Amino acid sequence: MAYKNKEDRPYKKEYQQQKDRGEHDNRMERQRGRRKIDATGKDANGNGVADKREGKDVAHKKPLSKGGSNKDGVTIQSKSKNRSFKRNSDSSIKDRQYLAGK
Repeated sequence: MAYKNKEDRPYKKEYQQQKDRGEHDNRMERQRGRRKIDATGKDANGNGVADKREGKDVAHKKPLSKGGSNKDGVTIQSKSKNRSFKRNSDSSIKDRQYLAGK
């Protein structure tokens, strides 16, 4: 939904909708994964982000949408590799590589 400059954006409503859809818990899980890597990694330039993570994403080995968590493991991937998966015509993931070891 687009908002005009004169209208106030309903942040509280949007936040509540995120919580109702379960997005809030997944966002917190992703954030904890990033913070863990940043805390353990070396930060030579002092910007608060681990050097090995700069310009990259923290990916869950088993996607959060498939029931994964930080306990299943996280890895560092390029943004392009982490943000898209090949899909079938019914929108299911083609490459189920994360299930290969199970």
